[in-house]
Amino acid sequence: MTKRSELGELEQLVLLAVWRLKEDAYSLSVRDAIAERTGRRLSVSAIYLTLLRLDKKGLLSSRLGEPTAERGGKAKRYFKLRKAGLSAVTGARERMNRMWDGLEAQSNES
Repeated sequence: MTKRSELGELEQLVLLAVWRLKEDAYSLSVRDAIAERTGRRLSVSAIYLTLLRLDKKGLLSSRLGEPTAERGGKAKRYFKLRKAGLSAVTGARERMNRMWDGLEAQSNES
């Protein structure tokens, strides 16, 4: 994986939240899923911009839902994990696991 295609921490969190949420992944639900699991409170705009960036990279796909009265007639944009997104986030996990390998034993030696 080249430097341009490596994922940042926020991108990984967003991809994992979209994966977890399946068909109900939109900016607010993604933000709430991240907050619930990590305790991080992020702005909806930060999440939305990250979702759009991941969509542009081809890691997510998106679609507009139906307009709703409670949103003033605006539609939600829903996101779905693509195969490339799954590959990117699992690759990031594997690289991080390789970095962690053997460190627990070193901390016990100190």
